[in-house]
Amino acid sequence: MRESATRLEQFYASPLGGAARDMAARRLEALWPDLAGRNVLGYGYAWPYLAPYEAGTNRLVFAMPEGQGAIAHVGKRGVATVLTQGRALPFSDSSFDRILAIHAVEEAETIAATLAELYRVLTPEGRIVVICANRAGMWARADSLPFGAGRPYSRRQLKAALVRAKFTPTVGSNALYIPPAKFFAKTKVLRGAERFGETVWPRFSGLVLVEAIKRLYAPSEGGHAQKVARPKFTGVPALNRNGVNRTDA
Repeated sequence: MRESATRLEQFYASPLGGAARDMAARRLEALWPDLAGRNVLGYGYAWPYLAPYEAGTNRLVFAMPEGQGAIAHVGKRGVATVLTQGRALPFSDSSFDRILAIHAVEEAETIAATLAELYRVLTPEGRIVVICANRAGMWARADSLPFGAGRPYSRRQLKAALVRAKFTPTVGSNALYIPPAKFFAKTKVLRGAERFGETVWPRFSGLVLVEAIKRLYAPSEGGHAQKVARPKFTGVPALNRNGVNRTDA
């Protein structure tokens, strides 16, 4: 059973949820400082993280799994949210330049099927960022909070899953070092905890992030060299919900 969209909305409206969003968003912004003109998909519950990019994107769509439920967001082109059924996404191949998956893989029946479908709808050379609970962190053990639901992953496990799905991982990062308690969501405590965690115990973050790319020509698993014939060129024919989800950082 997935976390409901309503419960996720309530979580991100709370100080603790806002802290989780801010600490993950700062890592996402370092990877994707600008998505101007891009076609972007948020899979899972991605609205709090992608809302700041909305104005500049060409198209921003939110796909939410049926077990999670959906909250309608109205974007520049009308309703931007779709409730997906099963593992299939209702999009054509190579529809999106960027994909953010959050509150998505931990509760998927099989991560392989989920990533394979995201691979299909991503454009060649497009990029995906997956954010999930870190199995070594405290947030994965907080059953009362959304990141305590489902199966957490280490950064190595997440990269391995992406490789099996034919993605090529580029970079990984960690975020959210405060304990999952309201007291630590205060701004001064939060910033100090992040600096301390990044320096002293980076492996024990609450969240892990991995970016990967869909290479048009991926290397073979064995890494064997292959002869490539010289090409012959002759004869070749020329959903913004009006801000109700937004919370102040």
